Amino acid sequence: MVIATDNIPYEKVGDTVTPLEVPFEIPESWEWVRLGEIFQHNTGKALNSANRSGERKLYITTSNLYWDKFELDHLKEMYFTDAEIEKCTATKGDLLVCEGGDIGRAAIWEYDYDICIQNHIHRLRAYITVCTKYFYYLFYLYKHIGLIGGKGIGIQGLSANAIHILLFPLPPLKEQHRIVAKIEELMPFLEKYGEKERELSLLNSAFPEALKKSILQQAVQGKLVPQNPADEPAEVLLERIRAEKQRLVLEGKLKKDKHESIIVRRDNSHYELVDGVEWCIDEELPFEIPENWVWVRFSNLMKFISTGPFGSMLHKSDYILNGIPLVNPANIINGKIVPSDKMMVSQLTQERLNSYILEAGMIVMGRRGEMGRCAVVTENESGWLCGTGSFFMKPIEGVYAGYISLLFSTPYAKYYLGGESVGTTMSNLNHKILSTMPIPFPPLGEQMRIVAKIEKLLPIVKSL
Repeated sequence: MVIATDNIPYEKVGDTVTPLEVPFEIPESWEWVRLGEIFQHNTGKALNSANRSGERKLYITTSNLYWDKFELDHLKEMYFTDAEIEKCTATKGDLLVCEGGDIGRAAIWEYDYDICIQNHIHRLRAYITVCTKYFYYLFYLYKHIGLIGGKGIGIQGLSANAIHILLFPLPPLKEQHRIVAKIEELMPFLEKYGEKERELSLLNSAFPEALKKSILQQAVQGKLVPQNPADEPAEVLLERIRAEKQRLVLEGKLKKDKHESIIVRRDNSHYELVDGVEWCIDEELPFEIPENWVWVRFSNLMKFISTGPFGSMLHKSDYILNGIPLVNPANIINGKIVPSDKMMVSQLTQERLNSYILEAGMIVMGRRGEMGRCAVVTENESGWLCGTGSFFMKPIEGVYAGYISLLFSTPYAKYYLGGESVGTTMSNLNHKILSTMPIPFPPLGEQMRIVAKIEKLLPIVKSL
């Protein structure tokens, strides 16, 4: 073996290397060598609290050794004899490699003082003149292509014997330096590329959810499906709804709204009339809607809006298995009602709480936690009970329940309800906030087309 001081290839040193061992092709002027033929290697001292011989010294372990750097805060001490110090001390220029933990992780000790090492670190000190940084990059390469610490391939651990026989490609000395210089020239660009790749990955992972929000928001702004001139304008529909509510009030089937709201559009502005007083509400309305849509307070679209039973009306002793499900906010998932076998009650409890029984066509909404959890009650859930943490409501004729449920999943609704809700540790939505929420209200036909379009698009978005 000779010491290479110029660009002359090293003398052949790897005569025991077999073709089957070689992981990849190298140039003619390079040689395959065993690491132990190039580097003297030692591991550090094993921890032994009973051994108090020698001098107390600071030491590093794998928790202090990272790729190309060391974290030296809060170093610990243990006793080292003179012989152990000689064997277990890293000096400036030594390459240190993790035997355990993140196997193969490496860094060069570049400090002007020596440091002791624990037994899970290999100290590599070259016998001949080499560019140590070149070998650092080889460890980095081997680690990331699975030749060290890989799953199912490569070396699973780095014992003294394993690191001794590890094959490395050895170029001429000057080429080692040129390789390192080129790597470090390119490294800033690689780091930038890595940052952009991470950003792109985050964007890709967030894209389906962002697209879903965009689609939902477009839907309630009248931009998802085209308006149909044949549709009855929402203003006319709303007049019929008011007339229907008055009829139900006269028949004693509905309570009269003491402060009925009427919103009209005039001179490119919106005005609200309540108790004979009118004022402009343009600042309250967050976006423009089509000409054949109207803004309306939510309560004007419902026969009733009710909260679930008080907590004092339900106790843990009321819960049974294989009973009638309660619908709490946690049971409303992605616009569907998902029962829990831990939240069920008996038929007797259902009869006691009969004013909270859900019917098909109603809407159930969470009023605690995440705002906007909402679902339409189907025939399957008919007869179940509204839970303590939920609202339940019934749309009046001309209001498509599916559109209302969809609307509350939009960014607009979540922002509105989240901003208006009260509570310190958990958001709580009260009756007044929900009742007075401004609703973008399209013609009935368009309500149905919007829901049909959403039901077609969202599975596609989910699959992205």
